[in-house]
Amino acid sequence: MTSHNRRDKTLNALNAVKSQRGLLAGTSLHVHLVDAGSTDGTPQAVRSAHPDVRLVTVTDDVYWGTGMRLASLNSVGRDLKPWDYQLWLNDDVTLDEDALAVLLTTADRVGSPSIVVGAVRAHEGTNTTYSGRRGRRLAMVEPTGRPEPCDTYNGNVVLISRAAHDRVGDIDAVFRHGMGDYDHGFRARRVGIPAYVAPRHVGRCDAHPLSAGSREPGIGVREALRRRVSQREHPPRQWWVYCRRHCWPWAPLLMVSPYIKTALRAWVAR
Repeated sequence: MTSHNRRDKTLNALNAVKSQRGLLAGTSLHVHLVDAGSTDGTPQAVRSAHPDVRLVTVTDDVYWGTGMRLASLNSVGRDLKPWDYQLWLNDDVTLDEDALAVLLTTADRVGSPSIVVGAVRAHEGTNTTYSGRRGRRLAMVEPTGRPEPCDTYNGNVVLISRAAHDRVGDIDAVFRHGMGDYDHGFRARRVGIPAYVAPRHVGRCDAHPLSAGSREPGIGVREALRRRVSQREHPPRQWWVYCRRHCWPWAPLLMVSPYIKTALRAWVAR
């Protein structure tokens, strides 16, 4: 897990992990959390409420991708018990009480090495907000009551078997924030590791509003482009690596597409 200035949500996420039911006897959970310079008291609150969490604090220029990579590296060491599965969990996800049981049962069902994605729904209603992705348009894969194959995945809830991790590795260091989860899924597929969406939703997590960031109305072309090339959206170098790896021969066209669309959208909305 990674966290940054979402104390209450982070605590809710950790509480839900500790409240899991239906796990096989002898199952042990160990949480590795990287906090990126929170100023709202997140590290102190976590240490107080969950002293067993292995918490590392870093500076606030460490984004999700780097933080998750660090957390994974921190889970391996001479003094640590080797793990059988690794779970990626966003700090704004509240897992259902049997979420881990559902994910692990699905992993047993589809076999190893494999990756199991947990679809999540909004806090209000039943709409799926994050899940596995499929096809050229990366359409969201809905739970259907059985394991559903997917091409890649959002990184909100992802269960990775040890055998899959040994072949695919962690999120690539080049992706400091976004794109690292999609890249990981595509890399898994290339080395023959299948990914599946679990048969039903495993938790709740609200989608980020489309009107935020470079889409905010009235900010002008220059500001919209500044936000678009920022670390939180499409930093050019990282976007080019992603396009080159997974979108060839259309990579040059796709590379410029988000910036052109952003400029046109901001110009029309002036």
